[in-house]
Amino acid sequence: MATFEKFEDLEVWKLSMNLCIKIYSVTDEGKIKNDFSLREQIRKSAISIPSNIAEGFERDSINQFIYFLNISKGSCGELRTQIRIANSISYISETTLNELNDDCLNISKQLKGFINYLTQKKQNNINKK
Repeated sequence: MATFEKFEDLEVWKLSMNLCIKIYSVTDEGKIKNDFSLREQIRKSAISIPSNIAEGFERDSINQFIYFLNISKGSCGELRTQIRIANSISYISETTLNELNDDCLNISKQLKGFINYLTQKKQNNINKK
């Protein structure tokens, strides 16, 4: 795996930024734009995903990076729940739900792979000592 000098080079960060843009667009139209509580909670969950990737990367510690990647992964689950609620109360369509859910699942899968990679890297470094 390549070494990255900045979090902006991480594919999972780029994907999560794109998801944020989609979320802002979706929550700025239809019935959901007037439900300030749910709209803001959905936006906060979406923002949390790339923000925690960035924060963990900037900590310069594998343990801290893994910790923040796990928070980011948790935010993906939170967002998936919230968009299901939005769909259940007819704020977003089934098509929109499926598209956003697929994005969340893809990001979550990539985060899990990255967490596994960093955990293995950390373990290998411990075994070399």
